[in-house]
Amino acid sequence: DRSNQYLYGIPVLVKDNIEVKGTPNTAGSYVLRDNISKDDSFLVKCLREQGAVILGKCNLSEFAYWMSEDGMPSGYSSLSGQVIHPYNPSFDPSGSSSGSAVAVAARYCDLTVGTETDGSLMSPAISNGIVSIKPTVGLISRNGILPLSHVQDSAGPMANSVEDCVVLLQSMAVLDPSDPAFKNAEVNNYFKELKKDLSGKR
Repeated sequence: DRSNQYLYGIPVLVKDNIEVKGTPNTAGSYVLRDNISKDDSFLVKCLREQGAVILGKCNLSEFAYWMSEDGMPSGYSSLSGQVIHPYNPSFDPSGSSSGSAVAVAARYCDLTVGTETDGSLMSPAISNGIVSIKPTVGLISRNGILPLSHVQDSAGPMANSVEDCVVLLQSMAVLDPSDPAFKNAEVNNYFKELKKDLSGKR
């Protein structure tokens, strides 16, 4: 029965700091190019259970933009080079999840997963004209994600519409008792929120 598999047959790309079994998990670093994941991250397991097809990995700012506070461009990694803005190469793709945002904006894939410590979902979404949602820390399991901050990191959905973001969020929002942050989170039915009137909102 696939009636509850919201993502059945839908391709999804994930940021290259999220473990996908059998693929390198590099955080964009050349030194981690041979770091092959032995298992899926918790969120990737959730996506597969919903029928998603994990298409591949997206480039990012190396180690989620924590190599240097000065002079390091957004979306640059020593392994895969520079993420290019889809509308104008001179624009800043912005934020460490820039590869995930550009993949959506350029229509390589309708759904991607990024991560945020401090603006890395919101900033590239704004820069590339897409939609993202920054979940409460612990709502989406952090297990199998290369960490930057143990108190701020959160994976989140990226898509071209609010509805698609909500579908992806609902699919990943499965509380993981092995993630210490899960006790602070509460999973709701986010589909119900789609029916609320957004008139006047900015």
